[in-house]
Amino acid sequence: MGVQTQFTPKRTNLNGLTRTRLHYLRLTRLLRRLPLLFRQINPQKPFKTLTHLGHPQSVFFSSPTMPSFTSSSSSADPLQRDFASLLAAALPFLRDDPDAVSSDPSLPSLLAALRHAGAGECWHKHGTFLAHLAGVHRILTLWNAPQPVARCGLYHSAYSNSYVNLAIFPPNSASRAELQASLGADAERLVHLFCVIPRQPLIHDLLLFRYSDAELADHLAASANPARSGPDEPWRRKLCSLLPPQGIVVKHIRTGENVPLSRRLAAVFLLMTMADFSDQLFGFQDRLFENNDGRMEFTRSNVAGALWPGDGRPGLWMNSVSRMGAIYRLIAREEEIYLREKGEEEEQRDNDIELVIPPVFENCTRVLSPEEQRAARDLYWEAAAGGGGGCGEGGEKAEKLLRESVERNPFVGEPHVVLAQVYLGMGRWEAAEAAAEKGLRLILEWGSPWDKRVTWEGWVAWGRVLLMKAREKDWPKSPWGVLNLGLVR
Repeated sequence: MGVQTQFTPKRTNLNGLTRTRLHYLRLTRLLRRLPLLFRQINPQKPFKTLTHLGHPQSVFFSSPTMPSFTSSSSSADPLQRDFASLLAAALPFLRDDPDAVSSDPSLPSLLAALRHAGAGECWHKHGTFLAHLAGVHRILTLWNAPQPVARCGLYHSAYSNSYVNLAIFPPNSASRAELQASLGADAERLVHLFCVIPRQPLIHDLLLFRYSDAELADHLAASANPARSGPDEPWRRKLCSLLPPQGIVVKHIRTGENVPLSRRLAAVFLLMTMADFSDQLFGFQDRLFENNDGRMEFTRSNVAGALWPGDGRPGLWMNSVSRMGAIYRLIAREEEIYLREKGEEEEQRDNDIELVIPPVFENCTRVLSPEEQRAARDLYWEAAAGGGGGCGEGGEKAEKLLRESVERNPFVGEPHVVLAQVYLGMGRWEAAEAAAEKGLRLILEWGSPWDKRVTWEGWVAWGRVLLMKAREKDWPKSPWGVLNLGLVR
């Protein structure tokens, strides 16, 4: 299936230079988190990095002599950000202002190169290839992924890959050298690997299809218990049987050559696939693969009956992505324990890559069942698009449908936002405010829309309008009043 035996890394002694490098990496990891800590203390005041002060590079990233990845000795959950901090992090993307994305000063030129290469002319699932690449980058940036990982998201299929034929840059030595110069060697290496590994066998056959939902829930609980961190714990034994500490070998999708892949890189590509799927999947792919049960097993086909774009309803992909998040969290926890046990002296393990935990699915601690995701989606669709009753005095039916939807799937924001409009029509201001803020928080954390009939930016703008009107305790009574809405403060 394209995944083979482990490879053996080289073990080296920790000399003075290596120890200095490790101390530096740990320090840079701490510095990466300072803006987030600062925003929690004072969300209204901007945090000044060296980039803001005119230094050519941010304090978060590499010096000329040090790797640009940050070291991870911990897989701690992301700090719980308040709503103001979440919105502040999203504003550069909402304002289409790449110059304001402080984590990557080169973002404007990287986007310009994609436009020049024709990415905006290529079709991709629910829009253009350029929009998809920018969307994946936005998601990874909002998840606080290291800069090389976020840049990989921005160029992740630029050489084409095992899923799509979108080689806007030829995968030859000259093209790779150009991208190494613009992206950086670390990011280009990730892009190239992502484009040559067999993603379906790696992500699905080797990992996702080896766990049941119940098993993942049990292993997540066990991994969170410090008393269950021994090498003989079932959760560790199973994970290490699938992804040994020394990594695995996969087959190059074009040449058939062996490609060594460290365990941390496998985790990074799992994270990338979470962002990739969440940005692009909707009801069209369910029709195409007859994914009626929501398990995304890719075993059926309906090419003749799947007319793009379909009705635009949300896709049944959240069970699969929640499972990816659970396995990613298990890998991050296993890596934390392994490094504590063995130290960081092994080469070829990519120990410098920080495995950040995305905020989705409650920091990747929950698995949404296929049945619940389908029921929640259908309830939402009936309320939002199927004549569910609307809002105002006749909104009781819509309220019931949406409340049941968010109970079954509490991990997406759009049902909360639509419920907020229902409450506004009823004059239930406090309930509307709570629903709007909850929905906005989830949409901001995802960085992509679940209901892709509207863009992520559109959902955030509408949610902010509803939140503002709830706080003002006011809602239009006429169609012209609704059309007059739009300004946010």
